Amino acid sequence: MDYRVDVAFEPRYELLSSLHTMICRKSHKKIDLTPAWVKDTLKRITPEFASILGDMEVDGDWKITYLLAYLCPDGASPEEFLAWLEAKTPGDLYELIAEYSQQFPKDMGQFRSRTLTVLSGWHEQYFRKLEPEVIGALRSEANERTAELAYAEPLAFIERTTNGLTFMPKEGLEKLVLVPQYHFQPMNVIYHFGKITLCHYSARIYLGGETDFPPHEYRMIRALAEQSRLKILRYLSGGPRTFTEIVRHLKLSKGITHDHVSKLRSGGFIRAHFDGEAVSEYSLRPEMLDVMHRKLVDYIVN
Repeated sequence: MDYRVDVAFEPRYELLSSLHTMICRKSHKKIDLTPAWVKDTLKRITPEFASILGDMEVDGDWKITYLLAYLCPDGASPEEFLAWLEAKTPGDLYELIAEYSQQFPKDMGQFRSRTLTVLSGWHEQYFRKLEPEVIGALRSEANERTAELAYAEPLAFIERTTNGLTFMPKEGLEKLVLVPQYHFQPMNVIYHFGKITLCHYSARIYLGGETDFPPHEYRMIRALAEQSRLKILRYLSGGPRTFTEIVRHLKLSKGITHDHVSKLRSGGFIRAHFDGEAVSEYSLRPEMLDVMHRKLVDYIVN
């Protein structure tokens, strides 16, 4: 493998993850926090700020925000990150970003101002009031994964940590950074910046209202409860396939096929092979069928 792997967590990363979740609230049915979290959070923020967030999109500028959060000095709190960003001139930001990407916001000064407004507002009205258990659980996850990485085989470690993601070597890629996230579970956020790829992965952490059968394990069962998904798994048993090949095999629309593939990915049954930010192909993780069987038996019999 031509790049090294790192596990990192700072609260400012979850500041972005939580805001990312709110920006993508139209996809609330796909996240574990459920629509109730969106409704409760909207009650906690001002109508004016809610309107600002309603106009935001996950676009190229938002992608740059993730890069800046990573480039901020280690150990910086959300408040220190915001102060660090405020102290940077547009010229400073151009220099920072240029080392990793040649895609810049159209107006760096406007980007900086809007980013500060949105992140500061989100931190003040939501994130600073977040239950400390969330940050504690994410720190523990990162510490445990870091300890495991010291002796694990890297490729197997990446796949196990991310529940089925693999990353192809790319020219110039030096480091893959794995960042556990809570709010956007079970989704992942993956951005590539030349030297580094940032993967904010679903940490499979659930706080409050725990059940005997965790959501990610229940998701495994639901992922298999559909004939087309079983057909995809059987097709992938013959080897890796592209998304286009899967669509042709199922003879379904791209949208419906994508939904089936997403549910199988969330359940951990298929491996997504990333080339930068794009998935090049999918392959079967047959061992996860045994994992699901053992969990069911342990729950029902034991």
